[in-house]
Amino acid sequence: MKNRERDKRDWEMLQEEIRSCRLCQERFGFEPNPIVWGSADSKIMQISQAPSKRVHETRIPFNDLSGQKLRREWYEITDEQFYDVRNFYIVSVGHCYPGKNASGGDRMPPALCARTWLDREIRLVNNEIYLLVGGAAAKFFFPTRSFTGLVFENLELRGKPAYVLPHPSPLNIKWFRDNPDFLAYRLKEIRQIIHQTLNLPE
Repeated sequence: MKNRERDKRDWEMLQEEIRSCRLCQERFGFEPNPIVWGSADSKIMQISQAPSKRVHETRIPFNDLSGQKLRREWYEITDEQFYDVRNFYIVSVGHCYPGKNASGGDRMPPALCARTWLDREIRLVNNEIYLLVGGAAAKFFFPTRSFTGLVFENLELRGKPAYVLPHPSPLNIKWFRDNPDFLAYRLKEIRQIIHQTLNLPE
């Protein structure tokens, strides 16, 4: 119990450190806005690539069309359940919106961010399962593995169950077309695990 109380204090201090982080300000060329959402005892830790511009502006993670699809259609939970910090710790490989690249897409998040913060969060959050959303999160933890193979496999991360999902963005339409078993079968399996973890009625 004392160790857990110490971890919670360390986690609270870590949140303040993350919120005040400006390590990438010169790299971005704008004021960073680190996104922190969850509690030290969230049941599910969801890790994705990086906040979008809309999330950067609103400070609410997955506050966009992809987020609506993720929680309402894929997870089949309410917004209230998704944003309940007792349920979800929502984090990214990069805690800040990284800006646009030359082709107009979002830049990849700097590796410095995950090395500085994510490992410490994982150590201090007492979650039950991990959800890795998108290729960047999957590659960070399983760098030598095929993304598609990871999606269809029950994994383990830091001794806890972990599941990989594609990003729900419409830009991934080719992947969904090439892998119809995800929406037909695999998503249902992951959804059931999410509902069981959150103790939702069948």
